[in-house]
Amino acid sequence: MSETRCDVVISGGGPNGLMLACELALAGITPIVLERLPEPSVEQKANGMIGQVVRAMDMRGLYPDSPPRPMDGFLFSGMPLNLGLLHDNPMHAWMIPQPDLIRLLVERARELGVDIRWGHTLTDFTQDADTVTASVTTPSGERRFTARYLVAADGGKSLVRKRSGIDFPGHTNPNQVSRMGHAMVPDEFRTPTGDLRIPGVEDLHWGHNRLERGMFIFAELQPGRPLVAVMEFDAEPVDDSIAMTFDELRESVSRVLGADLPIQPPTWAGVPALRRISGQNTRLAERYRDGRVLLLGDAAHVHSAIGGPGLNLGLQDALNLGWKLAAQIRGWAPEGLLDTYESERRPIGERVMMSSLSQSALMASGPEVTALRQLFGELLTIPSTVEHIARTMSGTDIRYDVGSDHPLAGRFFPEATVETGTGPRRIAELLHSGRPLLLDLTGALAPHAADWSDRVDTVAATAADAPAAALLIRPDGYIAWATDDSEPGDLPEVLARWFGPARALVADRSPIE
Repeated sequence: MSETRCDVVISGGGPNGLMLACELALAGITPIVLERLPEPSVEQKANGMIGQVVRAMDMRGLYPDSPPRPMDGFLFSGMPLNLGLLHDNPMHAWMIPQPDLIRLLVERARELGVDIRWGHTLTDFTQDADTVTASVTTPSGERRFTARYLVAADGGKSLVRKRSGIDFPGHTNPNQVSRMGHAMVPDEFRTPTGDLRIPGVEDLHWGHNRLERGMFIFAELQPGRPLVAVMEFDAEPVDDSIAMTFDELRESVSRVLGADLPIQPPTWAGVPALRRISGQNTRLAERYRDGRVLLLGDAAHVHSAIGGPGLNLGLQDALNLGWKLAAQIRGWAPEGLLDTYESERRPIGERVMMSSLSQSALMASGPEVTALRQLFGELLTIPSTVEHIARTMSGTDIRYDVGSDHPLAGRFFPEATVETGTGPRRIAELLHSGRPLLLDLTGALAPHAADWSDRVDTVAATAADAPAAALLIRPDGYIAWATDDSEPGDLPEVLARWFGPARALVADRSPIE
């Protein structure tokens, strides 16, 4: 059996696996991505990104209309969030369909030299103290791939996670069935504001609508391509071996509404969405690492799509893991750096599940829930409540323990423009390279980072409204250190804590042979 050797094998070519591949490539590590599909997926899963991940994509130069602008409003369990009440609105959105996102990331990965193997299915693996060897079925037969690390980006039913013996505890609601699809909705049922008005049914607003029989969702995220979805709370069992039909979606809509909505299959070009999810899983891996195997995205956590947290969580997992794994392979990672992937990201997974389950509970049927929603609606008129929920949903409530007590330390970098020697630059633009950044607004700190210049970029700049005198920003966008004066303080110790020993002490490692 033929064998291929590399530094990292990524099992799964969805958004999270592709994003990790790009991050590794930026850091000088060329991974191999194994994807069982013969070509990029056209399945309509996520409809866009919500939250801080939009700024993270801007940080890599992937967002098309920089800088991202926050939304005026959003929904929490179908109840409106008036984001206009907030002085600092953290809710950003990018309504990019998942197939388009995959195409974007595939193109970026190819630009960076990533090796993507379509039609390659990982079937098993073994690991020892130094390597992981994967057995893979390819279009031309069986093959072995041996790498220093294997990353599972193979979804909620992850074979890699199962073979690793990592438990996946959580909760399953077997009586809940969700169906979604693009659909043509007759004009006579649509209002000028984009809502729906159906005889015998309360007015249905854009987004999530709670009804006694279930949840009804209507949104036109792309002009002229309405999306209709329903979730039945006490649904009949479904045979998932039988493909869903458009008639099945139409009948489910009628059951939830208690009235007929004569939707029709879409007539536009392209692949329309048509998908069923039987049961609702909320699960979190007991750990994110087993030796040289790491879990990423849905392989580590699954939850309801309500509120749109999936890509916000999974893509930021990839951003967190990428630079740390590259540092480990290249030989300059300080002790325990790779373990901070789990210690930082797993609690975020727990928090997303709390938010997701809370929204699902508020969607349930019954007069008690109706009363609770009324109370919650009153709370959502209070700016401090809106701010708390918006920060939770966007992920901007995250603060990592980076070992510094500065108010900005452990937070995502601020959106600001600084004046450099080559003109004004947004901080996000300075992070396109995926390297750590010391942003020095004092002009005095560069010499203290000179011994890390092979790993850390230093940019001297000025700013009229500087958030701090200097910021040390990790590749994932989180601030490792900040100061309000021109003294270096513990800057060298922080550089060593996150980016390894000084250059003279580092021995770069060559790719696996």
